[in-house]
Amino acid sequence: MKEYIEERAVEIAHYIIDHNATVRQTAKEFGVSKSTIHKDVTERLKQINPQLAGEARKVLDLNKSERHIRGGMATREKYKGKHMY
Repeated sequence: MKEYIEERAVEIAHYIIDHNATVRQTAKEFGVSKSTIHKDVTERLKQINPQLAGEARKVLDLNKSERHIRGGMATREKYKGKHMY
C-alpha cells in the first residue's frame, strides 16, 4: 500500500473520532468518495492500526444506527413552517 494512502486512512480515522463525523461529512472534508472513506476505515486501517480502526468503527456504527432519526429530522426541518393542505 502506498504511503500517502496509509497516511490518509489514519487522518480520516482521527477526523471521524475527533468530530464524531459521518462518512458523508468526512468524504466532503477530504475531497474523496464515500466508498473511499469506508474502504480506508474498514479495510486499510485494520492493517495499519487495528486499535484506531476499532475506535473509528464504533463512531461509524453509532452514526449508522442513528441515520433514520437524522433523516426524519431533516425532513421535518424541510417542511417546518410549510402547511400541508
